[in-house]
Amino acid sequence: MASRGGAGKAVSKPAGEERVLTSVAAGDRFEGEKPEDLPRLWHVTLSVSGEEAPLKEVRRALQQLAHDHPFLLTSRYANDHAEIRYWEEARDLHDAAAVALRLWGEHRQTAGLPPWEIVGLEVIDRQTYHQRIAEGYGPPPASPVGVHPY
Repeated sequence: MASRGGAGKAVSKPAGEERVLTSVAAGDRFEGEKPEDLPRLWHVTLSVSGEEAPLKEVRRALQQLAHDHPFLLTSRYANDHAEIRYWEEARDLHDAAAVALRLWGEHRQTAGLPPWEIVGLEVIDRQTYHQRIAEGYGPPPASPVGVHPY
């Protein structure tokens, strides 16, 4: 396996060596970090869909997810799709997106969520969210908060 080094040169890795991915906790700081590198708020919209499920069960599962994770602002649902919107605190978009992409799968069993797949993800910073609202486009403010049918 080779990776790109400086000036476009390939850098070889020993056979069997895997790339190690690391995560940084939201409050951790790197040497030389500036205040703008600290965690900030990201508005997340996660869309899921799949085979039809009874509306009552979908609602109950989304309510359980909201109870388990009170950061969830609002959920809209139908019998074959749902949308979850919430604020996530993370260092950057990559961290916020990674958490969002794990949310549905990690809580499927504990909340009894349907076996749907993620079909959409939008992660925008707080400034962009408020700019969109002020300009009259983008998602309307999450009101009323809670779990609601489409």
